[in-house]
Amino acid sequence: METQFSNAWNKMMDKLQSWLDALILNIPNLIIATLVFTVTLILSRYISRLALRLMDRSSLQESMKNLISKVVAIITVLLGLFMVLGILNLGKALNTILAGAGVVGLAVGLALQGALANTYSGIVLAYIKHLKFGDWIETNGFEGEVVDLDLRSVTLKQPDNNLVYIPNKLVVENPIKNYSTTAQSRVILECGVAYDSDLKAVRDLVVTTISKAFQAVADKEDVIFLYKEFGDSSINFETRFWIDSTSALEVAKAKTKAMITIKAAFDQNNINIPFPIRTLDLPKELTNMLPTKTKK
Repeated sequence: METQFSNAWNKMMDKLQSWLDALILNIPNLIIATLVFTVTLILSRYISRLALRLMDRSSLQESMKNLISKVVAIITVLLGLFMVLGILNLGKALNTILAGAGVVGLAVGLALQGALANTYSGIVLAYIKHLKFGDWIETNGFEGEVVDLDLRSVTLKQPDNNLVYIPNKLVVENPIKNYSTTAQSRVILECGVAYDSDLKAVRDLVVTTISKAFQAVADKEDVIFLYKEFGDSSINFETRFWIDSTSALEVAKAKTKAMITIKAAFDQNNINIPFPIRTLDLPKELTNMLPTKTKK
C-alpha cells in the first residue's frame, strides 16, 4: 500500500515538474502573446477611428459608418486572438474552438431568431438613403424624429419629447412615411360658414388672411381654397398651404395660427361659423301634458 502511494506521489510530482518546465519554457511565448494581444486591442481602436475618417468622405449614413467601424474593430481583435493562439502553440485548441463555435452558433441562432432578424433589419435600414438621423417619420402608428438607429431598434423622439423604440424588423416590414424628404410640409385646414354668407368674399378673405400670416406663402396663388360640401348647418370648405418645415409639430402650430387668424378675420367681417342646431318636434298630446307658466 505504501509502495503504491509512493509511486502515485512520484508520478504526480513528475507531472507537476513537467508542467513547471513547460511553463518556464513558454514564458517568452506568454510575454509575446500578451504583448501581441495588448497591441491588437490598442490597434483595433485606431483602425476603427481610421475607418470612420475614411468613410466620412463617402455618402454612407452615420449609422452604417458606425456599424462598419465596429465590425472592423472586432475583426482586428479576432485576428490578434488567432495570432496569440498560434504563438502559444494552441493550434489544436483553435480547431476545437472553431468546431464548438459552429455548434454553439447554430443553437444561439435558433434561440435568438428575433434578435438576429432585428440585427439584419438594422443593417438594411442603414443602407436606406431616405431614412437618416433627424428625419421626421411615421411608422407602426408612431410619429417622431429619428434620433438613433442601431442594430436593435429605431429610436423616435415624439412631439411630446418622449422616446419610442421600434424594433428594426417592424420598421422594415411596415410602411414608412418620411416627412423630411422635401423641404416643406402642407397644412390642411377645414372649416364651414353659414348658408347666407357671400362665398366669393369668404374665399378671398381666407386666401388673403393666410398669405399675410405666413411668410412661406409668397403669393395668394399658393393658397388652395376649395368648397367641399353643403353640410347640415354650414357650407364646408378646405384650405391648403405650404410651410418651410418638415416637423409635424410645426405643422400643428401653423394650423393653430391659421385657425386663430381666420376666426379673427371672420369676426371682423361678420362671417358666422355655425354649429349644428337640433329642432325637437313634439306631438300635441305630449305638448298639452307639459306644465304651463301661470300669470301672477
